[in-house]
Amino acid sequence: MQEPYPSVKNILLLDSEGKRVAVKYYADDWPTQAAKLAFEKSVFTKTQKTNARTEAEIAMFDGYIVVYKFIQDLHFFVTGGDNENELILATVLQGFFDAVGLILRNNVDKRTALENLDLILLCLDEIIDGGIILETEASVIAGKTTSDSLDGMSSLSEQTISQALATAREHLARSLLK
Repeated sequence: MQEPYPSVKNILLLDSEGKRVAVKYYADDWPTQAAKLAFEKSVFTKTQKTNARTEAEIAMFDGYIVVYKFIQDLHFFVTGGDNENELILATVLQGFFDAVGLILRNNVDKRTALENLDLILLCLDEIIDGGIILETEASVIAGKTTSDSLDGMSSLSEQTISQALATAREHLARSLLK
């Protein structure tokens, strides 16, 4: 049955040996840890010989659409059902890929990713919630993920809604106290 909205089955960030760096599953298609690890190994093995460094590649595995891209020793994967729109999955992948680049200040490798794993996992939470795509704009994702903005000066567009409301409340309070 066609879902009424685009959804993602999982997002995987694996190292150059196919080991987990950060993974999130949003579907019960892989009910056990063993099933998840087997899927990750299968996807990694089938894609490692491709050259997905310049742009995202798209492939079908076991009835799933997998969009993937590599940088340094990190392999990014986004999986959707076989009826998902590849362009939407590619947009999710690019948003995640670019947000990680911003969070890690373009020092995208396994060691830096592991040192900032908390931010990468927060990043995944900003992009997808329960399989539903929330955000694909890298600067918005990175801005919400890192409490201080990337250049140290946060503009209103990079603030979260709660920060913006707090700022507005302060300005209103100041103007009323004048």
